Amino acid sequence: MEVFDLLTQHVSVRDFEATPLSAATKQQLLTAAHAGSSSNFVQATSIIEVQAPALRNELAEISQSAAYVKKSGAFFVFVADLYRQVHLLEAAGQAVAPVTNLESFLVSVVDTTIAAENMAVAAEAQGLGICFIGGLRNDLARVAELLHLPKYTVPLFGLTIGVPRTKNGVKPRLPLANFTAVDTYPAAQFTALGDYDEVVRDYYLQRPSHPKDTDWTTTQRDFFATLRRPAVAAFVKAQGFELTR
Repeated sequence: MEVFDLLTQHVSVRDFEATPLSAATKQQLLTAAHAGSSSNFVQATSIIEVQAPALRNELAEISQSAAYVKKSGAFFVFVADLYRQVHLLEAAGQAVAPVTNLESFLVSVVDTTIAAENMAVAAEAQGLGICFIGGLRNDLARVAELLHLPKYTVPLFGLTIGVPRTKNGVKPRLPLANFTAVDTYPAAQFTALGDYDEVVRDYYLQRPSHPKDTDWTTTQRDFFATLRRPAVAAFVKAQGFELTR
């Protein structure tokens, strides 16, 4: 499949065959993730494959994604990781404050996200399905405890990968006019969503799995009607990161 077609046909898969990925396939996926861009070659990412059934089951329950986390061919947790840098600085007697500020934390988040997307694209190029599992952030302290994560690390999300049993159709993304511009930010243009709402409503009504009568504006208002995961900030601070400088 051509790269453009591969990228534009992405869908999240939540229904997998109970077929484990081979060791060779997992090695390829990890190598692809490892090859992603990294700010200043910091490489502030670690990836933990979860194999133990009991551990995988508990992470599935935490993320409220049990049906597909338990059943997918492999499950990886992506960790924003600056522990290595802190270890190197402490060994040299240097201050660790430059590692623990907000900018450095953002570098680790971006590095980790790029690595995960590399893995996702590599998996889809082999005909596999993927789904990002942000629900791990429902209880980061417990995830860190289960995975024995040290300070200066944050488990951002999981990634399920496996052989798809069923797939939904591709969700219609925002039109380019609603999120691309040249030289300036056209606020009125980016928030003119009436036409897009009609497209999304039609998609949901005709979707064979879990159809519903709603549009994008409504889903966003509902999603952001409550403060989500307020414990995340406290966990990040407890891991040694300063979010105010």
